Amino acid sequence: MSMGNTSAASVSDTDAASSDALESAAHDTAAEVSTGFNYSGELTQGGWIRGVAPGGAIEVTLGEAKIDLADDGSFFAAFDRDSAEELVLSATIDTGRRIGETLSVSPRDWQIERVNVAKRGGGTSEAWWKKREPEWNAIVAARAKETGAAGWRQDFIWPVTGRISGRFGRQRIYRGEPGSYHSGIDIAPGNGVPFVAPADGVVVLARTGFSLEGGLIIIDHGAGLNSAFLHASKIAVAEGDSVRQGQHIGNVGATGRATGPHLHWSLKWNDARLDPLLFTGPMN
Repeated sequence: MSMGNTSAASVSDTDAASSDALESAAHDTAAEVSTGFNYSGELTQGGWIRGVAPGGAIEVTLGEAKIDLADDGSFFAAFDRDSAEELVLSATIDTGRRIGETLSVSPRDWQIERVNVAKRGGGTSEAWWKKREPEWNAIVAARAKETGAAGWRQDFIWPVTGRISGRFGRQRIYRGEPGSYHSGIDIAPGNGVPFVAPADGVVVLARTGFSLEGGLIIIDHGAGLNSAFLHASKIAVAEGDSVRQGQHIGNVGATGRATGPHLHWSLKWNDARLDPLLFTGPMN
């Protein structure tokens, strides 16, 4: 687990300042640095950080993404599967000054399969999209909901244990043209096995019969972080339910577009897709 703290601050417009004013400015800068970011987590592609913003912070960003600040100044942020190797974590202080630091995000060696066949066309029929469009809109709307959940503060647990049949980030390259990568982790414990909430949250979507996902549950964990669970044979929660970590929420199945019974679990922070394995650690 990576650790970090400290921030860089600067004093602007000192060209006409006296030596006393410069001394005072340097003192103010040192004081702000000493109340800089404190965070820990997995500073790698598909990873995350949790921490506390500098005192007096009114806005915090990671790269171009705005970070939600809790009342106590704590925050959650994460790194997309294809994140740049350097991102600036910065804060605007109530004095108007902006301070920050550059985070080093380690690259990952993704499971890439190169095949000597042409990539199939990605077009969809009008009839198929007529059914799919409302499903897609429901997913987008669910992920945009802000429920005030605080599961993002917890150490996540596995929703179910079993054989991992698909890893996050794997991808096929078709004669040099990349296909879409696997956006979650697949766990195959057997058909009908119950699975649980990996952290506290609020159910923002719980539907059956989706074209691709089949039985689908999305849980908001707060701070822009949410979990999706696909291919469920049974859904044991309803939209709007508050759930606790370890609570039964559904059963593994092969509904939707699935070749066999498994649970597909994906995590998103805003638009960033994350690796569930970096939230739970190895399966016991």
